[in-house]
Amino acid sequence: MNIRKATSEDIKAVSAIYIDTWKTTYKGLVPDEYLHSLSYEEAETKWGQFMAEFEHKSAIFVAVNEIDEIVGFAATQMMSQNDQTGELYALYLLPKAQGLGAGRRLVSAVAKYLRNEQMSSMLVWVMKKNEAGRGFYKRLGATHYAHRESEFGGLTVEDEAYIWNDLSILV
Repeated sequence: MNIRKATSEDIKAVSAIYIDTWKTTYKGLVPDEYLHSLSYEEAETKWGQFMAEFEHKSAIFVAVNEIDEIVGFAATQMMSQNDQTGELYALYLLPKAQGLGAGRRLVSAVAKYLRNEQMSSMLVWVMKKNEAGRGFYKRLGATHYAHRESEFGGLTVEDEAYIWNDLSILV
């Protein structure tokens, strides 16, 4: 598995992974109507804008398998230069890439990027009911940091933030 910084040519694959994994990971956590309303075209616009608008304050990394297929991605953005905290904005892997170390390697790539940008810590938001996601971040050394609520398709869900106060444990 190779990890590299995404290019604009990767946005279509990133968008497909985003939509496909949302439809499986969040089934039962958000309304089915919301999941059915997700659009590949809208996702391409979203991730293309993310890459373009935040060019110097964000990055997307992709996991590429041995047959040169993108099987996962992680996105990051700097939250505030003042507090030196970055955000692991997104981490999504196709089922065939899960359990192979790609997620850990993507998180490490994000941590290295943020350290190079003078960030010292990183947080990630995850749905409270997403036990697999919360467990993954905890196994990587993140600790609970904050709580908020989000709305998806009219349903309010609880989110938790986890933080790594020292990015060196991920690099």
